[in-house]
Amino acid sequence: MSNIIVAFSKRENAANIRNILVRAGMDVSAVCLTGAKALQYADTWNEGIVVCGSSLQDMRYTQMRELLPVSFEMLLIASPDKWLDGLPEGVVGLPVPLKIYDLVNTVEMMQQTIERRRRKRSGRERGRSDREREVIEQAKALLMDRNGMSENEAHRYLQKSSMGSGTNMYETAQMVLTIMNE
Repeated sequence: MSNIIVAFSKRENAANIRNILVRAGMDVSAVCLTGAKALQYADTWNEGIVVCGSSLQDMRYTQMRELLPVSFEMLLIASPDKWLDGLPEGVVGLPVPLKIYDLVNTVEMMQQTIERRRRKRSGRERGRSDREREVIEQAKALLMDRNGMSENEAHRYLQKSSMGSGTNMYETAQMVLTIMNE
């Protein structure tokens, strides 16, 4: 799950929001009264959500949004007249008086968005280079030729071997080529 930072200028408001989120089963990573402290927490984590009011003790939400890492989303809880000009990118607004149902659902929706982004990012990282695909194909061809396997069987063999040895398929294919070419 993503890190949730609750930042309000009044300790009572911050505690109330934190308690609502915790009762809904969410982990709140930090509670603070200043934007500087929220930014300090944000810098230690890769991604997350800052739930805040329009003004903190040391800055407005717009200043904090500009300084937050782009991987962080912001949920602004304030009177709609505070965002009449529109909300900056990466900021979702909830009007006061706040409905608990709206708060919980909005944070859950934001967490799902962050999770989708994370999955999409990790999917791109898993993509193989042309060289890696070539080595895997060579290993499959060798297994098919020497062991009489079909392409599907050779592929499954490489998959199972890589899972069993804790290596990726490219490394396993390299090992197969090295061992079988000796």
